[in-house]
Amino acid sequence: MAGAGGWAAASATSGSYTGRGSSTPAVGGRTEDTPRYTLGLLQTPHSSESSGGASRGGARPGGSSGEGLAARRAAGNSAVKPSVSERGESYFGDKSSCVENANTLDLTSSSSVRGLNSTCIGRTPLSSGRSGCRSHTPLMGYSVTSSSAVSAHTVASVIVAVVEGRGLARGEVGIASIDLKNPEMILSQFADNATYAKVITKLKILTPLEIIMSNTACDAGNTTNLFSLITEHFKNVTFTTVQRKYFNETKGLEYIEQLCASEFSTILMEVQSKYYCLAAAAALLKYVEFIQNAVYAPKSLKVRFQGSEKTAMIDSSSAQNLELVINNRDSRNGHTLLGVLNYTKTPGGSRRLRSNILEPLVDAETINTRLDCVQELLQDEELFFGLQGGIISKFLDTEQLLSVLVQIPKQDTVKTAESKITNLIYLKHTLELVEPLKAALRSCNTQLLKAYYNSLEDARFGIILEKITSVINDDTRYTKGCLSMRTQKCYAVKPNINEFLDIARRTYTEIVDDIAGMITQLAEKYNLPMKTSFSSARGFFIQMNADCSTLPNGQLPSEFTKITKMKNTYSFTSADLIKMNERCQESLREIYHMTYLIVCKLLNEIYEHIHCLYKLSDIVSMLDMLLSFAHACTLSDYVRPEFTDTLAIKQGWHPILEKIAMEKPVSNNTYLTEGNNFVMITGPNMSGKSTYLKQIALCQIMAQIGSYVPAEYCSFRIAEQIFTRIGMDDDIETNASTFMKEMKEITYIIQNANDKSLIIIDELGRGTSAEEGIGICYAACEYLLNLKAFTLFATHFLELCHIDALYPNVENYHFEVQHVRSSAGNKEKIAYTYTLSKGYTEEKNYGLKAAEVSSLPSSIILDAKEITSHIAKQILHRQKSTPEMMKQRAAYQLAMRLVQTARNSRLDPDSLRVYLKALKKKYEASCPTPRENDEQQ
Repeated sequence: MAGAGGWAAASATSGSYTGRGSSTPAVGGRTEDTPRYTLGLLQTPHSSESSGGASRGGARPGGSSGEGLAARRAAGNSAVKPSVSERGESYFGDKSSCVENANTLDLTSSSSVRGLNSTCIGRTPLSSGRSGCRSHTPLMGYSVTSSSAVSAHTVASVIVAVVEGRGLARGEVGIASIDLKNPEMILSQFADNATYAKVITKLKILTPLEIIMSNTACDAGNTTNLFSLITEHFKNVTFTTVQRKYFNETKGLEYIEQLCASEFSTILMEVQSKYYCLAAAAALLKYVEFIQNAVYAPKSLKVRFQGSEKTAMIDSSSAQNLELVINNRDSRNGHTLLGVLNYTKTPGGSRRLRSNILEPLVDAETINTRLDCVQELLQDEELFFGLQGGIISKFLDTEQLLSVLVQIPKQDTVKTAESKITNLIYLKHTLELVEPLKAALRSCNTQLLKAYYNSLEDARFGIILEKITSVINDDTRYTKGCLSMRTQKCYAVKPNINEFLDIARRTYTEIVDDIAGMITQLAEKYNLPMKTSFSSARGFFIQMNADCSTLPNGQLPSEFTKITKMKNTYSFTSADLIKMNERCQESLREIYHMTYLIVCKLLNEIYEHIHCLYKLSDIVSMLDMLLSFAHACTLSDYVRPEFTDTLAIKQGWHPILEKIAMEKPVSNNTYLTEGNNFVMITGPNMSGKSTYLKQIALCQIMAQIGSYVPAEYCSFRIAEQIFTRIGMDDDIETNASTFMKEMKEITYIIQNANDKSLIIIDELGRGTSAEEGIGICYAACEYLLNLKAFTLFATHFLELCHIDALYPNVENYHFEVQHVRSSAGNKEKIAYTYTLSKGYTEEKNYGLKAAEVSSLPSSIILDAKEITSHIAKQILHRQKSTPEMMKQRAAYQLAMRLVQTARNSRLDPDSLRVYLKALKKKYEASCPTPRENDEQQ
């Protein structure tokens, strides 16, 4: 409980306001009313400046108001358990309060930047030497708008610590990350190769605000490869190096034992021998405490271990090629896979969707559980609309709310008090949605939705809400608008709990009513249409809609100051109004202070039950994502995917292209099995090769996150890695940098691919000569053919198509084009059908056809055709298939089809007999007859 001294101090200061807030004396027996001004005011949008009293000097720990408040309530601090950080909006500690501790804490190393002037590394988190880096504090605010889901993921708020083993343990990497919006620490540890592909991919997914590494990783003349690669890939991220001693696995385990909530305590068994992620956790938590100027309350954090084996790996280059979350032409453009699927209503749902797209699942059972939910949501319209529009959209950012509730600030300020009150209102708002959510899920049939209903039966939700409503007014709720929310905070606590708080609130009401009355008098005095307005930056001010010609001499009276004009709207104030605003802010500070003490006492009582909110946060974000998947299905003809050992898509189309074109694109089939796992695709430029390849990868990702897929039917083999090498426009230029980029990408694929990979390669070898390009492509194809990975390889080198003569698991496909003569009849144009057909393209000389419509002399074109024909005949003769090879290929394909039938067939006996007879006929047709053998010989 709060000490008596704190309450006495509060009462002494509160009593002095009863006679000075208004010209009308306060009446002791007056019932407590909210201010009358709320009905007739024009509310202005939130300003980027701090709110009300904070902007008047009460927010800074060094300010006089802050010191007075801290001194008055010093005796009551023992009651404070969980709290928010000092800034009410960004929840970062005030930097001035951290400077005092910089020398004694000594987190960072002054030697960390020697010889590394080009990288963004600072000596200390608060040093002025960071001029080349992005600001240490993110420009993020507490998002209270439920419709802000689309932009929720765009602001970085994750801090990551990375450490690598030394000596024989080099390559073993530990990562710890914590989102400042979400009280969850994620630990990872895995062995990586010399390219550190897993580390880079993991960091790209986390999109860190700041990366912490040991100072020994960048010692002058001894910089590690990992440090160099990370700084190369994350040029716009702040880097901080801390002394190696803070990467202490023993301390990390102690931190987890102390901070991990009891519901997640099994993490200790998972990580007790994972020394590198524990070491990263120790450095991370110490650093977050340092920059936040706050500590996490005991038993408050969700801690989980996330290895690299539970999700599919999509490297950052592939994510960029496929435009999964960022459009390559315009980062603000929503033409991405995230943009196609994102109909989420909460920031948490949007974050979960983004994370899933970048790290799809690899467990078919989990995926099918999600698909069952999406199917039920699509079949039950009442459930779908009731959840998405009626309940989920009302939730605020539950994860961020949790994050601030479990932090204990090292200093108390006016902003701390105001923010704590705000978050208690948010908590009440959130808990009041539990019962409606539970009611909506009560009759659900799928396993996951039933499990969510059972989780919401947790008695702790009711216990917390009951304790809150015993202190907080029933009609106190989250509202939009800075003035409305300020009123909610002022009158949050029920009357008669603290008589001095009641008196202070009456004083505040009187001051505000006097402000409204004064402005009414000014309007009558000058016969002008003045009205009272409010903004968080200016407080109360005067607004007026009037043409300047109606004003005396075209100007406002001289007593008005700080005049601004927007079209015909004037905004201004006066000296008396400024003074009354100051008194209003002073009264507010007293209200917030006394309310804060009551709220802290209340939170201390409910703190032991608050961890059920982790469960609620997970339920809301997952439901939001699944509803988003269902929403996307209602806008297009998506189908539920199946999971087998085959990649089969019937009439599939590109989901992003559909959104861009606002109509269904040309659809095509795809078929890959273990026996036909390599598809070679040819066709002229702009015939649709790259779009088709991206389409397959996007459909695979959609299936593995639990979404329906744009196709008439689809079956997928789970891919553990998805690699893409997509040719860009600049690849046409033959230069060294393009060629080196190609080589790096194909090297990365070859080093990391396995039998469970999906590999997509487009236009390899175009950055060098034709001979070298063909050689590199041929060698790469032969290497990949030895894997059981599903590979799609698009090329302009038609010589590669004959590789099917040597490898029976290769299939050739091409995009058809049609030749159309112009109306004049003298020129021929190519019409693109964007249709995929079996075999390789017959458009062998589309370069020559392009030359024909140019102004090249006809003699040069004829010579070029003759030389091309001669070379092609020589190549064809060398690569001609023998009858024996054709027979072996037919036998191989028959065997593979029989294996597929045995594994996956659901046909009845009669249908199976018909299918097997058809296979036999196909085999016989594929084998050359004796007469054909003689002709070929």
